[in-house]
Amino acid sequence: MGSFSADRVIEPVGGQAAAPLFRLQGIVRAYRQGRSTLKVLNGAELVAGVGELVALVGPSGSGKSTLLHIAGLLERPDEGEVWLNGQECGALDDGKRTALRRSNIGFVYQYHHLLPEFSAEENVVLPQMIAGTGRRRSRERARALLGSLGLADRLSHRPGQLSGGEQQRVAIARALANQPKVVLADEPTGNLDPATAEEVFALFLDLAREAGLAAVIATHNPALAARMDRTVRLEGGRLVTDTAVAQHRLADG
Repeated sequence: MGSFSADRVIEPVGGQAAAPLFRLQGIVRAYRQGRSTLKVLNGAELVAGVGELVALVGPSGSGKSTLLHIAGLLERPDEGEVWLNGQECGALDDGKRTALRRSNIGFVYQYHHLLPEFSAEENVVLPQMIAGTGRRRSRERARALLGSLGLADRLSHRPGQLSGGEQQRVAIARALANQPKVVLADEPTGNLDPATAEEVFALFLDLAREAGLAAVIATHNPALAARMDRTVRLEGGRLVTDTAVAQHRLADG
């Protein structure tokens, strides 16, 4: 197990990301609460390389969601650097950040956020068309993704006609629709029962590994975290440990 220091550049255990796909360095984020200020992140750092699956763990309120929002260019840090695919994003205007996010990052949330008036297929087609992909190609990819997630017979179903596990699988397909380089997931199975959570998580990891994505998944579930390549722990606004899952298994064995 390695420890983090705010004054050094962090590299993952095992050196898998000599040329990281994304890097967050020295991230500070605070929010005003009346007359006081709450510092949620205080020098947090995170690195992920191509094909690397990282579990982000830590107590509730430790800043995991905020860190994912910053990594996904949804929010700007007060201090620190955000690098994505070799580009530092701090000086980019909102339009360029949006374009970079759409072409490089997919998101999966605890709640699926599917459009209720659209079918499963349409929910996966829409982000592709927004990104400029033609309808035919978008439909082909949507059907392939949904089929790989066991939803070939649910293409025309609206979210309200799907089970919770099926809704989340559609959300995963939507996140992967534009072939992102990075997928960020915030408790993606948190609303599901244990058996369904395991099934959905396994499908997600299989697709991520097949596509060679960098993925960071915030989770409170130790069993799910153990299926990732690395586990990093966030406490007090900092990443305090970075451990290869293989080391856990060797230690436990």
